[in-house]
Amino acid sequence: MILPIYWAFLTFMLLKPGIENVEYAFMFEGIDKVLHLSIFTFLGFSFIAVFPKIKFAYFIQIMMIYALLTEILQDEMHWGRSLEFLDLVADMIGVLVGYFIFKKLQRTII
Repeated sequence: MILPIYWAFLTFMLLKPGIENVEYAFMFEGIDKVLHLSIFTFLGFSFIAVFPKIKFAYFIQIMMIYALLTEILQDEMHWGRSLEFLDLVADMIGVLVGYFIFKKLQRTII
C-alpha cells in the first residue's frame, strides 16, 4: 500500500515548481544528488518489495523510464527545474541500491 502513495508523493515533489534555495548549516554542494539517491533507493526497495518476482531487466526499465520522464518533465514544464544528467545517474544508483538491499534482506530472512 505504501508504494502508490510514495510514488505519487515523489512525483509531486519532483515536478512541483522550484523555489529559491535557502542555505542551512547542514547543506553542502551536491546535497541534491544525495537526496535523489536516497529517495530513489526507497522507491527501488519499495517497488521490488511489492513485485519481488519481476525480472531485473523489467525492473530497471520501469525505474529508468520513470527517472528519465521526471527529469524531462522538470525541464519541459519551465517551473524552475531542469533536466540534469547527474540527477538521473543518482536516481539509477539509488534504485540499484534499493534493489540490492531488498535482495540481501530477502536472502538473510529466508
